[in-house]
Amino acid sequence: MRLIDEETGYEISFRRVELEDDLDRLHHWHHQAHVIPFWKQNFPLPKYKEHLYKLLCDRHQSLYIGYVNGEPMSYWECYWPTEDIIGNYYQHEDADQGIHLLFGPAKFLGKGLALPLVRAMTAFMFQHEGTNKIVAEPDIRNGKMIHIFKKCGFEPQKEIVLPDKQGLLMFCERSTFFRRWKDVNFIQQLHV
Repeated sequence: MRLIDEETGYEISFRRVELEDDLDRLHHWHHQAHVIPFWKQNFPLPKYKEHLYKLLCDRHQSLYIGYVNGEPMSYWECYWPTEDIIGNYYQHEDADQGIHLLFGPAKFLGKGLALPLVRAMTAFMFQHEGTNKIVAEPDIRNGKMIHIFKKCGFEPQKEIVLPDKQGLLMFCERSTFFRRWKDVNFIQQLHV
């Protein structure tokens, strides 16, 4: 997927993760100081390669690299809650989808990129006709990301205790999302 976010002028694109192409990049990103506290995947390279291989083989999710103006800068996990632990925390529908993300290089932090990227990925996920809800469960300590999800259209539901964190369960309903972003050109095109 590739689009121009007219509000910011950024070209945003996503492509699927490939083990050999992305291993070193993702290993490096998971060792960044701003990523470690929330992802806890700062493994040695051989262990990280095994971990990434397992993620890529897991059919309940799809992994993406996000680009801004042609530069790789974010990692995304899009998953089906019915086959994920999060499905135990709310009454889910079969076509619900969930999302995880991180910004790799620190130079992209604080640049106003989070909302356009989350908005683009959420719109991309809603292209699946049966999906009426996108789920997020950011770490309760990650106030910045919670704020971005709220701005995108995600609504807090409840705090939940997951095996690796205390999260805030958040939902973005299709109708809420498209109503909120009805004036954004690429959203209009995707919604048609």
